[in-house]
Amino acid sequence: MFSILAMLGMAMAGEPADLVVDNATIYTADPAHPKAKAMAIRNGRIIAIGDNVRANIGSKTQVLDLKGAPVIPGLIDSHVHMNGLGQMIEWTDLRRFKSVADVAALVRERAARAPKGTWIRARNWDQTNWGGEFPLHTALTDAAPEHPVFLTRVDGHAAWVNRKALEIAEIDDSTPDPMGGKIIRDSAGHATGVLIDRAQGLVGSKIPAASDEEVLSRLRTAARECARLGLTTVHDAGIGEAELRAYRKLLAANQLPVRVYAMIGGEGAMWNTFLASGPEVNERLTIRSIKLMADGAMGSRGAAFWQPYADDPGNSGLMILKQETVERVARQAAEKGFQVNTHAIGDRANRMVLDAYGKVLGENNTKRFRIEHAQAIALPDFALFKKYSVIASMQSTHATSDMRWALSRLGPDRISGAYAQKHMLNAGVTVANGSDFPVEEPNPLMGFYAAVSRQDAQGQPAGGWRPEERFTREEALRSWTWAGAYAAFEEDWKGSLAVGKVADFLVLSGDIMTLPFSQLPKVGVRMTFVAGQTVYGDR
Repeated sequence: MFSILAMLGMAMAGEPADLVVDNATIYTADPAHPKAKAMAIRNGRIIAIGDNVRANIGSKTQVLDLKGAPVIPGLIDSHVHMNGLGQMIEWTDLRRFKSVADVAALVRERAARAPKGTWIRARNWDQTNWGGEFPLHTALTDAAPEHPVFLTRVDGHAAWVNRKALEIAEIDDSTPDPMGGKIIRDSAGHATGVLIDRAQGLVGSKIPAASDEEVLSRLRTAARECARLGLTTVHDAGIGEAELRAYRKLLAANQLPVRVYAMIGGEGAMWNTFLASGPEVNERLTIRSIKLMADGAMGSRGAAFWQPYADDPGNSGLMILKQETVERVARQAAEKGFQVNTHAIGDRANRMVLDAYGKVLGENNTKRFRIEHAQAIALPDFALFKKYSVIASMQSTHATSDMRWALSRLGPDRISGAYAQKHMLNAGVTVANGSDFPVEEPNPLMGFYAAVSRQDAQGQPAGGWRPEERFTREEALRSWTWAGAYAAFEEDWKGSLAVGKVADFLVLSGDIMTLPFSQLPKVGVRMTFVAGQTVYGDR
């Protein structure tokens, strides 16, 4: 890891720049110097930034005159699933399908073209699009009786399968729910075809694993899409050995246009290997954290709460891990220089993780452990994030997607601590923003828009949903830049535009810091730069 002093030493006084960005409106995300008009770059790093950097222009310097166009630091998505994005592009995104019949028609069409016995896959179905009731296997069974079907819910925490898939997994009326999972059954005790959280594995384990070439292709596709959308760094939340091999191959072939901070996907052989060898840290691919899963998701009613769901009185959700497991992993990680990033959505799960972290970390530490999502917090527990120096890795678009049904799930008493990004920030907690794609759309500019407006793409609701939780534009920009760098121990060399930092930046089609909220969804990325090199767009 380069220190700031070492990087500054690389920029000798009077040495000409490789690239000068001139006549721009630069928002630096650096509170000490929030705006500039020009920036000089050499060897992938910023050597000068201010109103006039023309002294750095030499005979071979490329000058990019932006004619006033806005420039921001490269955006950092602090919680993504790159393989999942590649899958979604490769398969079919069911997010906008509005009925069970529409999904069944797609499955029927796919089955007509696929050899008998071939698995049919797609993701992002959402039962709230058709009234809120979970679907039944019968629609998929009728559409594809000879093909096993496995469709992943939008949150990744439920699967919808057909009878063929249930038969392959030998799921019948006597099959018990696995720990941390649930087989949805009808009043007669028959499996309906929906599997929650760890119950998905009963069928998922029967699906042939993707080949190394398939994984590599998906990650390459996802990385290109990220560069197109203005992401220069992603935090991949839970990789396995196949993804790690693919990332290393893409790096060696110079086919990875974005930086990757990868989290090891839970305990297992890969975790044990890294515990023995230590973190792997460099500027393009870093592995120094582990991703754990404490509970399920609110949309599929698997998030763990102290009290039952307001719209499902017999259900308080699912705890996937025990506190002693989180505490054991946290202790291992702290001793070996790793970070722990735990998915927790419900108030019970969040408190359990905070208690486990607290026993290992104590107060005011530098370990930068994270809670991923931190979606519904009991009001007294916000202070524990600050007390134990825990980062809240939150996703602003979750609020604007879930606002359709969040109140019905939580009831009026719990909603004040839910999707509470501003409350978290006001408590003195670092909030790193992200999308959780492909659960949400991967476009980070829509995440910025959601953070400042609390509205959907159509501008609803008027004034924003729970507008007291809106970020200022400066707070939103920092949450998508500096905070993401901080959450990965990388704020010394990226996350803002300043001398000595890497030249990861975007040229936008519109000024997100000044345009009315209604215009923000129309803003796109003209150019994406990583280390001063164009990875999307034309100069």
